[in-house]
Amino acid sequence: MSCPVGVLVPGDLDGPTLVAFARRAEQLGFDSLWIVEDCFLNGGVAQGATALAVTERITVGLGLLPAGARNPAFAAMELATLAELHPGRLVVTVGHGMPDWMRQVGAWPASPLTLLAEYLDAVRALLAGERVTVAGRYVQLDGVELARKPARPPAVFAGVRGPRSLAVAGRHADGTLLAEPVSAEYLAVARGQIAAEGAHPLVAYTVAAVHDDPRVARDQARVGLKWVGEPAWAPHIAPLPFADGLAALRRECGSAEEFGRALPDDWVDRLAVSGTPEHGRDRIRALHEAGADRLVLIPAGPDPLAALDSLGRLV
Repeated sequence: MSCPVGVLVPGDLDGPTLVAFARRAEQLGFDSLWIVEDCFLNGGVAQGATALAVTERITVGLGLLPAGARNPAFAAMELATLAELHPGRLVVTVGHGMPDWMRQVGAWPASPLTLLAEYLDAVRALLAGERVTVAGRYVQLDGVELARKPARPPAVFAGVRGPRSLAVAGRHADGTLLAEPVSAEYLAVARGQIAAEGAHPLVAYTVAAVHDDPRVARDQARVGLKWVGEPAWAPHIAPLPFADGLAALRRECGSAEEFGRALPDDWVDRLAVSGTPEHGRDRIRALHEAGADRLVLIPAGPDPLAALDSLGRLV
């Protein structure tokens, strides 16, 4: 069975480029289009609504919406409206958000795990048409019920990294979205930490660059991998056999950009989908066999539309 392959929309595109990117992704045959909500760039719900409106078939994934940013009832209203307008084409992901950004806006909770669990339960119940009353630590709803339940409620995933958050995903979400970089080793660890009963799909982001000259592809991928030496990415790196070497390299480098440029070829090949189109397809197949139910490619390269066209050679 082949692996469904989606593509990530860069979060800083202007309006016309976002529309062109979404339409081109559908034309190229990508299975899904994924939206990020990075502070302080384009809003996730607005981007998702636009992408759904200008395409016809492609699934649109919101990946991810920070739990601390929106009241769950109002989030469910927005999501239910999108699901009704575009039935069967929406996937929703909720996560913690990046701690520094969430602290910057005063929205980082004392217990991120509790907030995420309460939020996932509330949003999923509301989208399923339930009347919800809950008095949680963070979520308080008193007899809230959506006036219009979507005929096809979207799946609600958790976008998380570390072991305790993955365990919350296994108990409270319809699936899990794993940020980049994703390796076979990290997929195995994540599966074990999710420990969900029954089917629990995994969507995996991965930096991607393809070119007939593999050196060009790797150099483009290095730019997208420059952050993997930062502390937030530690859960992804820890299972890898070169984790200690990667940490040492980051300590030696004065910046993330210098670190990215210094990554050895074999590490780039393990941390990204890069190289020739043939190598890229082999890498996607390997990650699918290791446990990723859907791969979402993050275009690497200075021109987002050119990078998208290049990645279209993989689908």
